[in-house]
Amino acid sequence: MSEHRDYAGGKLGMWIFLFTEILLFGGLFLLYAAYLHRYPADFNAGGKQLDVVLGAANTIILITSSFTVAASITALRLGQTARCLWLLAATVALALGFLVNKFFEWSAKIGHGIYPGSQHLLQMPPGENLFFGLYYAMTGLHGLHVLIGATLLSVTAALVRKGRVTQGNFGLLENAGLYWHLVDLVWIFLFPLFYLIA
Repeated sequence: MSEHRDYAGGKLGMWIFLFTEILLFGGLFLLYAAYLHRYPADFNAGGKQLDVVLGAANTIILITSSFTVAASITALRLGQTARCLWLLAATVALALGFLVNKFFEWSAKIGHGIYPGSQHLLQMPPGENLFFGLYYAMTGLHGLHVLIGATLLSVTAALVRKGRVTQGNFGLLENAGLYWHLVDLVWIFLFPLFYLIA
């Protein structure tokens, strides 16, 4: 008896899930926009305290990782399993690079006493306090999504290696790729909102 595969249903389910993720981040973007309208000068001052170089590096990392995950899907569909695995490994490595950069960035801010609830942050103008609150909430939530995406891609790579995700059964990899593209897309909005606001 052959295994039942509902490729269309799986893809539809993934798109519905991604829509809920868009609603989540969309709500946060609206909240950001409302506070930016109320405290434009304070948000500008907060943005100047972020490391644009690290933010830009992470943007390049995620754009590159979107390319590698898309290429891995193409490779699997062409029957190039080894190439697919190499590209997935590259994508996961880029994801880890992103998280390492974010760790150093957060560590620097925390080292300067800028973190939610800190005395230093509470002494800042209310708009800057809100800016950094949103910065930690939104980049932290995004970082969690990067970690989940890297884990999902690692599990998918293991299934490719075991022959359970194949040229003729690539739906899981394609759905993992869609999730990863969403992670990339969210960062494309976060980067200018926080780092290029000045």
